[in-house]
Amino acid sequence: MAEIKFTDDGFSITAAEPWIKEKVAIVRQYLSSFVLNLHGRIDELVFVDLSAGNGLYSLGAKKEIFAASSLMALSLDLPINRYIFCEADNEQSGVLKIRTNKYFRGKNVIHLEGKPEELIDKLQLYVPQSKGNYKVAVFCLCDPFSLDIPFNTISKLNDLGFSFLIPFTFVLNDHLNYKFYTQEQREKVSRFLGGFKDIERLEKDLTSNTVFYKRLIHIFENNMLALGLNAATSVHKIDSGLMEVPMYYTGLFSKQFATKAILQDVEAARNVQFDLFKI
Repeated sequence: MAEIKFTDDGFSITAAEPWIKEKVAIVRQYLSSFVLNLHGRIDELVFVDLSAGNGLYSLGAKKEIFAASSLMALSLDLPINRYIFCEADNEQSGVLKIRTNKYFRGKNVIHLEGKPEELIDKLQLYVPQSKGNYKVAVFCLCDPFSLDIPFNTISKLNDLGFSFLIPFTFVLNDHLNYKFYTQEQREKVSRFLGGFKDIERLEKDLTSNTVFYKRLIHIFENNMLALGLNAATSVHKIDSGLMEVPMYYTGLFSKQFATKAILQDVEAARNVQFDLFKI
């Protein structure tokens, strides 16, 4: 498929900082590696985006428009059988539907409106299950740029056989800092991590946003391991006025598949040596 040039169509486009474009490219690399690693081993592959948005980003007054992860996935020449786009905002979901119909009418796309925790039953309905020799793989992108998706929701989707790619990006700066998250947003953070005791571990002797961020990811990853998932994590540089940490993590989690092999392919494709900073 020839590369699609997206232009201003008069509908809403999400303003983005430059690093967001790189983040979409990283998602693309993970998705491509995931699919290629499973080629010939599965019968059906499903891509699920839990926070699909309107499908487009722009840099600087719409001077540069590029695909968000939803339209990016549709643009790839990969053997993905079904795409499911979830979006809580009805208006954004409607715009994405218009764009998928315009550019990708021949693709098998399902649009679901609602928060991920409200869509478990519908996802169970639309995502086929592996049975006997018939194998299904689900690549689920969990990228809300927030801590809004409860761990309980991830656990339920894990029971449905989902594998997860989670870029851990959310607003974290001098104003919305670690004190804000452990005090005013305490209940939300607790839901994100999966338990009250986790936030007590998180907030103990906190001294900075960076310590808070790394500890949060460490606790989350341990909880995913406790669910029986394999985990592989990469670190990426970030220059953002919204997320004022030097780097951010992206985690790949799967019970069925070898995440480290997929990560190795991603790193080889990017030809970058990651200087991982230790938790």
